[in-house]
Amino acid sequence: MTRLIISRLLGMALVLFLVTLFTYVIFFVLSPDPAVQICGKNCTPDRIDQIRTSLGLDEPFWTQFFTYVGGLFAGRTFVIAGADVACSAPCLGYSFQTSQLVGDMIVQRLPISATIAIGAAVLWVLGGVTSGVLSAVKEGRFLDRFFAGLTLGSMSVPNYVLALALQFVLVVALGWLPFPQAVPFSQDPGRWFLNFLMPWIVLAIGYAAVYTRLTRANVIETMQENFVRTARAKGLAPSLVWRRHALRPALTPIVTIFGMDLAGLLGGAVITETVFGLNGVGKLTADSISSNDQPVIMAVTLLSAFFVIIGNLVVDLLYSAIDPRVRTGAKA
Repeated sequence: MTRLIISRLLGMALVLFLVTLFTYVIFFVLSPDPAVQICGKNCTPDRIDQIRTSLGLDEPFWTQFFTYVGGLFAGRTFVIAGADVACSAPCLGYSFQTSQLVGDMIVQRLPISATIAIGAAVLWVLGGVTSGVLSAVKEGRFLDRFFAGLTLGSMSVPNYVLALALQFVLVVALGWLPFPQAVPFSQDPGRWFLNFLMPWIVLAIGYAAVYTRLTRANVIETMQENFVRTARAKGLAPSLVWRRHALRPALTPIVTIFGMDLAGLLGGAVITETVFGLNGVGKLTADSISSNDQPVIMAVTLLSAFFVIIGNLVVDLLYSAIDPRVRTGAKA
């Protein structure tokens, strides 16, 4: 297990380095000159050169890149509005548009994205796995066909359409829910729950449909395995066969996709946060793309890659606990 963790951590470091390199090339070499954007329309070449020098953009590419990487581990010092501003490690740079440290901007918005992601994940796992198991148990019957039609419809509706429809029905027409706002849980737990309920539902519906189909297929396949047939032949109760022998192996692929989905959402649900006006990492990403704020876009990309890699590591470590047939590092 220790060897597995070490190898995964080394692989994670390599992947993050490559992601950093490729992202840096895209946003700092192939994108428009940030100095021109910062300077504005009425700008002189001398002023552009001054901005480029203050940002360190006049340095060679590799010097800029390794300075950025060094800031991730040791921090950096920036000159913002004529004053030295220390950026502690991991330093993700500072925004060209707002002149704020990118790390501070992400830290302020990450709790909102985490709340949306975790709340939606609870709903889609409970709904998707439960309906998937029921579909497998009632294979070919009315309940199975009902869930099949429901999942097909859920997967066909885009998130932004569903979000706008829910807002119109629940907020404007019926007035059952307030328009989503980021109210702290400590301030008003009830309002906090109501404000995040619609984003949770919007995200959960699409994911739950996928989990329903995947769970159904895995459970039906697992029920055909020899070890399940043996358990039935021994005369074990059907509920015990389902719970102890069939369900746990069938959940292994669910854990895999869940880890990736949750990790991806922790990096921000761009469409959902933008439609509902929630200032999470996803909306920060959308705003940064529209203004071409390169350091923010790069930082969010690295954050998303980090969450996905960590999610993959956690999933690998959980395999052996969920499926007895899987033993990490065991020889065939």
